Amino acid sequence: MATFNVPQRSEVNEVNQGIFDNLEKQLGFVPNLYATYALSNNALNNYLSLSGAKTSLNNKEKEVVNLAVSEVNGCDYCLAAHTAIAQMNGFTQEQTLELRAGKASFQTSYNALAGLAKNITENRGRADKAVVDSFLAAGYTQENLVDTIVLVGDKTISNYLHNTTQVPVDFPAVEPLGA
Repeated sequence: MATFNVPQRSEVNEVNQGIFDNLEKQLGFVPNLYATYALSNNALNNYLSLSGAKTSLNNKEKEVVNLAVSEVNGCDYCLAAHTAIAQMNGFTQEQTLELRAGKASFQTSYNALAGLAKNITENRGRADKAVVDSFLAAGYTQENLVDTIVLVGDKTISNYLHNTTQVPVDFPAVEPLGA
């Protein structure tokens, strides 16, 4: 398999250099996966537009989806990044492990959301009716359902990019479930 090197600022086009500068200001660094998107002249901007778009899900709910999807897709990079982000959003280490498994014993709505995200990902978008019904019964709306599906797609893109390129993970590593 080809080796993918994380591009440096000087190796990307002018638009991506500007995005690198903004990421550096906002985050203090350019995450390796974002830099990898910059191997394309357009993908980084397109991806950041998608991932930063308005949604009916709050930041904690987004991390519920991100963790469940990344676990199903086996993406070490996204599991590491979103475990850190989820903890910054108030989830405990134990809660992030549950969310990765597609459940949340600590909150009914998150349990339904994590279960739906896991089910959609495992079934390539063909969610089980009972799982969708459980999601809606937990108080989520059809708008939330659509936004969850978009977020599953968003996270799947990053999972696939890392799983294909295997660029170095620059977030604290997480243990596999059941380890």
